[in-house]
Amino acid sequence: MPPIALFGAAGAIGQSIAAALRAQGQPYRVVGRSRASLSQAFGADPLADIVTWNPDDPASVQAAASGVETLVYMVGVNYWQFELHPDVMRKTLAGAIAAGVRNIVLIGTVYPYGRPRTQPVREDHPRAPHTFKGRMRKSQEDLVMQAHAEGRIRATVLRLPDFYGPGVQASLLHGAAQAAVQGGTADMVGPIDRPHEFVYVPDVGPVVVQLANTPAAFGKIWNLGGAGVTTQREMVSEMERQTGRALKRRVVGKTMLRLIGLFNPFMREMVEMHYLLTDPVLMDDSALQQLLGPIHKTPYAQGIRQTLAAAAGRGG
Repeated sequence: MPPIALFGAAGAIGQSIAAALRAQGQPYRVVGRSRASLSQAFGADPLADIVTWNPDDPASVQAAASGVETLVYMVGVNYWQFELHPDVMRKTLAGAIAAGVRNIVLIGTVYPYGRPRTQPVREDHPRAPHTFKGRMRKSQEDLVMQAHAEGRIRATVLRLPDFYGPGVQASLLHGAAQAAVQGGTADMVGPIDRPHEFVYVPDVGPVVVQLANTPAAFGKIWNLGGAGVTTQREMVSEMERQTGRALKRRVVGKTMLRLIGLFNPFMREMVEMHYLLTDPVLMDDSALQQLLGPIHKTPYAQGIRQTLAAAAGRGG
């Protein structure tokens, strides 16, 4: 049986972790609600064991986790249904523990920190989320760390900033990358001149695999920062430099998000998280690097080159 299972595997981070496992020749299980999505992403890989689940069915959760030593949790919910995060986490933990899973790695976000009180933000920064989404993500972290403290499972959390990369649609930079290679206007959320950081998705998988195989990682929460501080404008300027042409931009701020949100639930839910663009959380991941050693971070120019190539249908 595969020693590791990726719950919520069909997304960009899950595919990055799968690629890292594949590179090591390690069998793995991918778990999700849609067999079609899983088959599209992993059907060609003989190392992948495809399993569907229903998180509302305890037997289904336990079956999906059966025979697995480590569970990597990336289960998503609709952006306007964040109240489901703690509930699904609770059900997954119960099923995993019942199945005898030893370890769980939660892929988290910066949301539980709330507004940054220091820069950069270390793991000992207060968790004081002032948003509903932040509170739901904090509750999710609390559930896994409480299970660890009680000795029911070994748990760790890896917090990620915003991400980008080939084929990554859930990115602030996706619209710009599409417009850069296909023409048209890039829809962006501003301000675009504030400091920000992005993690290149293919860089995440090797870190998660190494973390899962490091006993000292468990019982703690870790930051993984991006490839340095940049801005959205700088990232777009790099796209322009590489394509050799100016990029038309349509930048919306918080007020316009509210208006668009009257018709678009995703945009409506972005309003409360807009502070991340005006008061960004820039992460200090020196503790993680001390634990794991040097971490490869693809330079932004190279990451953008790969992202544009994918958007243009040229692969890597």
